[in-house]
Amino acid sequence: MLKQRIMTAAWLAPLALAGLFGLEGGAFALFAGAIVLLAGREWANLAGVTTRLGRGLVVTGLAGVLLALWFAGAAHAVWPLVLGTLGWALNFYWVSRYPAGTSRWRSTPRRLAMGLWVLVPCWVGFNVLRATEPSGVWLLFVLLLVWAADIGAYFAGRRFGRRKLAPGVSPGKTWEGVAGGMAATALLALGFAAWQSLEATAAAVLLAIAAVVTLVSVLGDLLESMLKRHRGIKDSSRLLPGHGGVLDRIDSLTAAVPTFALLYLQVLPL
Repeated sequence: MLKQRIMTAAWLAPLALAGLFGLEGGAFALFAGAIVLLAGREWANLAGVTTRLGRGLVVTGLAGVLLALWFAGAAHAVWPLVLGTLGWALNFYWVSRYPAGTSRWRSTPRRLAMGLWVLVPCWVGFNVLRATEPSGVWLLFVLLLVWAADIGAYFAGRRFGRRKLAPGVSPGKTWEGVAGGMAATALLALGFAAWQSLEATAAAVLLAIAAVVTLVSVLGDLLESMLKRHRGIKDSSRLLPGHGGVLDRIDSLTAAVPTFALLYLQVLPL
């Protein structure tokens, strides 16, 4: 398993970095769209769509939504991010009430609708952040933020973890792990503020935004864990040997990217 993970990461990481930071405009939107469509196929499985034809139709529909947004000039708009934020508020309610509230979302159409407000705003958020100046620096920040949150949570959870965060959804996660993740992202935010020479007010706002986005990224992870537990599967797919599926790699980003993009556009005084 470890050998598979290393081999997959060896080709996947350079490809992802080249696409995320080597492409711009329509080419970047197409690259990010391809990632979202792969995740959409896996989401169809989480929603209970079991046939290849059914999953193909879900991906085709999702592609149509992305194309419609692009040609309508909404690929960098605020309103999809706002709708995504409202959707994540509903996701939080469902995750916090699992398994008692399962009946409210377990139907396949509802889980497919959930995928729309998870995946589409994520694609818009990627486009917004890639277009920021300096070129893509805030996309880099949110990627590093999610990775720092994961690393901080892992080590803090192993060393200090006692109180379970959501035992019915993801038994391994603890409140101490969340605190460790927030400490790691706070340090990252301070480092970015110094790198970008932000004034004290902007640095303080960035620190607060980092805390919010860190918490939201945890929700993204918990949502996918909830859906996988409901479906009785370990990974969203076997597309990436040793790593599971695309959704398993970007579950935290589906929440963090649109949230940070919205806060960047509306709050961060840069």
